[in-house]
Amino acid sequence: MKEWIFGHSARPLVLTALCGVFAPVAWTAPRPQIPIWNAPDIDKVCGETLSKARGEIAALERLPLSQATLDRVFGTWNRMQILIEDTQGPVEILTNASPDAATRTAGESCLLKINDLATELFQNEKIYAHFQHITPTDRIDRKLKKDVVEGFEDTGVALPPEKRARMKLILQRLEEVRQAFARNIRDNKTRLAFSPEEMKGLPASYLEKARRDDKGNYLLGFEYPEYEPFMANAENEEARRRYYTAFNNRGTPQNLDLLGEAARLNREIASLYGLPSYAHFVTRRRMAESPETVHRFLDEVEAKVREVERREIGDLRAFKAERLGKSVQEVTLNRWDLPYYQEQLKKARYNIDQEALRAYFPTDASVAWVFAISGSLYGVRFVPAKAPLWHPSVRYYEVIDGKTGRFLSGVYLDLFPRDGKYSHAAAFGVRSVSLLARRTPISVLVANLDRNGLNHRELETLLHEFGHILHGVLSRTRYASQGGTNVERDFVEAPSQMYEEWTRKVEPLRLVHQYCKACPEVDEALVRRLHAARSFGRGIQYGRQHLYASYDMALFGEREVDPMQGWIRMEGETPTGYVPDTQFPGTFGHLVGGYGAGYYGYMWSEVLALDMLSVYGKNLMNPAVGRRFREVILSNGGQRPAAEMVREFLGRDPSPKAFFEEITGRRGD
Repeated sequence: MKEWIFGHSARPLVLTALCGVFAPVAWTAPRPQIPIWNAPDIDKVCGETLSKARGEIAALERLPLSQATLDRVFGTWNRMQILIEDTQGPVEILTNASPDAATRTAGESCLLKINDLATELFQNEKIYAHFQHITPTDRIDRKLKKDVVEGFEDTGVALPPEKRARMKLILQRLEEVRQAFARNIRDNKTRLAFSPEEMKGLPASYLEKARRDDKGNYLLGFEYPEYEPFMANAENEEARRRYYTAFNNRGTPQNLDLLGEAARLNREIASLYGLPSYAHFVTRRRMAESPETVHRFLDEVEAKVREVERREIGDLRAFKAERLGKSVQEVTLNRWDLPYYQEQLKKARYNIDQEALRAYFPTDASVAWVFAISGSLYGVRFVPAKAPLWHPSVRYYEVIDGKTGRFLSGVYLDLFPRDGKYSHAAAFGVRSVSLLARRTPISVLVANLDRNGLNHRELETLLHEFGHILHGVLSRTRYASQGGTNVERDFVEAPSQMYEEWTRKVEPLRLVHQYCKACPEVDEALVRRLHAARSFGRGIQYGRQHLYASYDMALFGEREVDPMQGWIRMEGETPTGYVPDTQFPGTFGHLVGGYGAGYYGYMWSEVLALDMLSVYGKNLMNPAVGRRFREVILSNGGQRPAAEMVREFLGRDPSPKAFFEEITGRRGD
């Protein structure tokens, strides 16, 4: 579902969130890898880590203010971050990807305890005073001080005691809500039965893989490799309606209650600070700086896409009428029709069949291709290596600097769906870099792709998430809390959205053939057709993005909004209207997982992403520009303000021109 309800960088550490391919290489030192713990292991390690961390906190508390030097305070802080991260990072990925339910449950319990510890730490007045006392000597230390002081203040350290205590309870409950919301979706094992007649239009390769019951019916769940091809190809409209409805209810009704509770609790947080809304609380630390700026941006997006969306809806309605042999007046275009008729129109008008594209992009070859272009652009190699794994399908790679041969980081790929696994696509920054501690990073790419081959949308998703991975593993920050994707939330998607462009140009796409000689080769004609097909539907896609972002801002705005009634009203105002009996907000995990009052950041980041592409000119495979992007953007993680880095990379202030051309389908190829 290419609606950006997936494809995000997984939430940063709790302690910071509160504010040439396959070439062999010789090495001698052991590489850091993710430990594979079971439930008892997690309980034991979690307890030991919390005890050690509290000891470190107590020691820092006892440090006299007169002796609170930069090295003592910042160095101790960095060690505490690393101590917690060495437990939290592995537990986070095991909670989301372990095939063992007991391990996932133990992980959730541990993460709650770590969240409590983080709140205690960021409400510690003595350590807060130590940071305020420090005078940084360079811009990196100044940025760390700013980030940490704001983290303390946003956790309630400066609030009166009763408000501080209330803040602690709220933060604890919000973590419980986040976990429960995700669990209700992740552990949903519902399968819908479809008759062979209802499966008409699905390719043979899809039908061969689908489960069947003893009556010959096909049993389909909510994994994307099952849902998306069905919605784009199943000819039976009633079957599409039934699947669409179930998919948009997969976390409900419990998640509607949880979302409403999260909105109320976040509104209460804002009130503790005397702010009119949680959106005010959040955006004051972001690039946007205020809800008013966000609303102006969203108004401009709406003005650009409204007519484009209506025109595209009209085209699809006419196409549906033609296919059914009816007049346009007799036909209604429903939301469950959109993927199907877009797919059929693109086949007819542009000769683009997403299922046929899987022959061009076999999954293994696509991964090898991603490694190849990333290695060429950024001067690194990805070397397969042995490591303990949480599932046999997971793969581990070491990232080696091409010039020095130095080990830089590790990458795990967990690409295929299975029961109990995180159901979207995300990059998890399991281990952050710290030059001060001589520490190398680890990132994990979690996705739910087709094992045999990718369509073009899935190829975009793979490259999008790998953009986050590169942000993590090529980061070279002094402090762990600023590594990788620990940047402003409305910038975090920019490197990954920019990297999607490599799936849209013939020069990089042509290289896929090197990793599958028997596959058809991408040529200029195919890329032109892909571009034309992709241009149709821009209005529909960004109209939907505008709805998601506007709903998010309304839910966390100044007035209390019932999650379901607010959605019914807002979706009802769109060209295809609200779909009765669906409860989409109960599936919108971003809003309780760190993107509350921040979903606008996907489009905000894309403004920056598309503008930064201009530096590459007509050659996306320019290694000189790639190295510069690595040096200015990726290496710096969050140790510099995003706006400052973007201006340096561009050599000017950013412009939204390319973004508005993109969302209206007018951007050239």
